Amino acid sequence: MQFAITFDYLCPFARNANEAVLTGLAEGRDWQVTFRPFSLAQAHVADGEPPVWDRPEPGSGVLALQWGLAVRDAMPELFPAVHRALFAARHDRGLDIKDEAVLAEAVAAVGADPDAVAEIVAGGGPRKVLAVEHDEAVERWEVFGVPTFIMGDEAVFVRFMERDRPDDVARALDLIPWTDLNEFKRTRVPR
Repeated sequence: MQFAITFDYLCPFARNANEAVLTGLAEGRDWQVTFRPFSLAQAHVADGEPPVWDRPEPGSGVLALQWGLAVRDAMPELFPAVHRALFAARHDRGLDIKDEAVLAEAVAAVGADPDAVAEIVAGGGPRKVLAVEHDEAVERWEVFGVPTFIMGDEAVFVRFMERDRPDDVARALDLIPWTDLNEFKRTRVPR
């Protein structure tokens, strides 16, 4: 099964879904996955304002997305661990992921070279990739948030309440081709 999943390290629901996908892959699920960035900060920029990645002070989460992309594209074997670590820095440790030292510590803790990642980010490539992939998600699939699962021309925004459950991902993937189902939203979440 081939699909993409969007991520922004700011979002706990993106974390739940992305961790579940990573775990499913590690367990050997037959998934071909593309991890696609989507900037929640950019999604809230007013018309006519400059994109968050082009500002002197980028929006919240933008630097972390660039670090994730640098590893995804230049060190793919380390991406699963770095992806988890960047989510953990924000959601387990409550750290400021706009701080390069926080990002460096997170990637170093899982075996990536923070200096090499910082150099790639400073070169501007990940910023350009973020802009292109975010804009494509909005223009092609009308993505508005994370996590969104994309299969072919279909895109579905999904929120999982529990972390790291690959079976939940499998259930959601089974529903994506069912285009007669447009919305299924609980009026309240039983807890």
